[in-house]
Amino acid sequence: MTDLLGGAVDEVPGETYLADCRARVAFDLLANTWSSVVLWALRDAPERPGELRARIGGISAKVLTETLRRLEYNGLVVRRSYAETPPRVEYALTPLGRTLLPALEALGEWGYRHGDEVLEAQDRAEA
Repeated sequence: MTDLLGGAVDEVPGETYLADCRARVAFDLLANTWSSVVLWALRDAPERPGELRARIGGISAKVLTETLRRLEYNGLVVRRSYAETPPRVEYALTPLGRTLLPALEALGEWGYRHGDEVLEAQDRAEA
């Protein structure tokens, strides 16, 4: 048997997504509510945090900072500081971060096509 990335995995029923499975890295990165949104917002050009926050909407400065730090820690964004007065900081996707854009686009397309169905299911569950 192989894992999601084609690597060999011992066949143990119910344990194909063990903690050290490489596919879990991607699932864990994108499980955060804001990670995908921030990555997608940075797809066209570097942005300053204030600009990014305004573009995204609904995200606090604290949560945006935490998300950017997590994405930077994982090598998906880079922080650039400029020695200006006042100081300026921008965030940009790294080449690794850019590799996630096709997957994010596919997820967004799925949401566009099936979002109403999900909302209807939620309404039925709450009724």
